[in-house]
Amino acid sequence: MNWFILIIAGLSEVAFAFCLGKAKETIGNESIYWYAGFLGFLILSMALLIKATNQLPIGTAYAVWTGIGAVGTVLLGIIVFKEPASFWRIFFITTLIASIIGLKVVSN
Repeated sequence: MNWFILIIAGLSEVAFAFCLGKAKETIGNESIYWYAGFLGFLILSMALLIKATNQLPIGTAYAVWTGIGAVGTVLLGIIVFKEPASFWRIFFITTLIASIIGLKVVSN
């Protein structure tokens, strides 16, 4: 269950990064709503990370949490914000995913 909570925490990190990106693209009240979403997902992400680290090793949990956030944010950048998808970006994202899986496999 703690791994599931950690995954949701990582996805919430992706969501708050997405809200931040959208807030930069908007003005007025719409921008305020995106910043509110950013704050909400930030709080949710941190709360779930804290909950997950009650049972999981902090080093592993933090690495997985940031890895999910990094991978998800890069993929969102490529898909939604039209950032470049060069060979090396994809290569290093793939190695990051392999590292996250490796941490999960070797953790108790």
